[in-house]
Amino acid sequence: MTSFADRLVEAARRLGPLCAGIDPHPGKVPDLFGGDTPEGIRAWGLAMVEACTGRVACVKPQVAFFERHGPEGMAALQEISRAAREAGLIVLMDAKRGDIGSTAEGYAAAYLGKDAPFEADALTVNPYMGLDTIEPYVREAEANDRGVIVLVRTSNPGSADYQSRNLEGAPLYGQVAVSLAPMAERLKGASGWSGLMMVTGATGPDEARAIRDLAPSSLFLVPGYGAQGAGAAEALAGFVQGPGGLEGGVVSSSRGVNFPEGSNEAADLEEWHSLIASAIVAAQSDLRGIPVPA
Repeated sequence: MTSFADRLVEAARRLGPLCAGIDPHPGKVPDLFGGDTPEGIRAWGLAMVEACTGRVACVKPQVAFFERHGPEGMAALQEISRAAREAGLIVLMDAKRGDIGSTAEGYAAAYLGKDAPFEADALTVNPYMGLDTIEPYVREAEANDRGVIVLVRTSNPGSADYQSRNLEGAPLYGQVAVSLAPMAERLKGASGWSGLMMVTGATGPDEARAIRDLAPSSLFLVPGYGAQGAGAAEALAGFVQGPGGLEGGVVSSSRGVNFPEGSNEAADLEEWHSLIASAIVAAQSDLRGIPVPA
């Protein structure tokens, strides 16, 4: 199988850098699908997969919104993830796991293993318990051509509480990025990009540029675009010039493409699909309209 990094780069070059979230926020799933119930989020999630197919490179389900519904919610996540991969979408599972030893190995097997019950192409992980806690995910990713997405500089307001603190002359997020270099090398594809991805929030474009200098081969997952206030220029700050424009990762949009204006009141599935498709096209056009630097 082609490496995860090469699959993601090829898809983003072809379709654009947008990563569509699949986030069934409480109270947001339209009554058209059954509302905020396990069956409702299942039907809505499968419809989102259909709407995204051929329009985006990847989708990013937020595990928390399925987990809160118990076993039925996790069964819905399982079905949605499988349907997305079968449709040719790359699945970035947003679970932000982080633990030690055999516990980390269990999480890694659950999402990145050969026969993972919640199959994903990559998984978000928290590095703040140390490199040894990331190793099980990288090892599973190596074995199965998957990716690992490490939180480096996140988009939330409180990210500066720890991530931007000075540590031996550099911000902590920079130290984290540098420390991941050997793992990034292990997940590098033929494209030169690595499937050891880094989360770099669109709300910190200067930090994203600094992280790019420290981690030139790592693909970025960029949250914070759209509903969190950052525009396309900020979201693409850590990208570089590639064969067809800016590249270097994907930019996540959840609420903007999940719940565009009017979608909750859509009279039927056809109208809902049209609104979702229009939201995706608008976001892709916005992200692809940024001029390539000379």
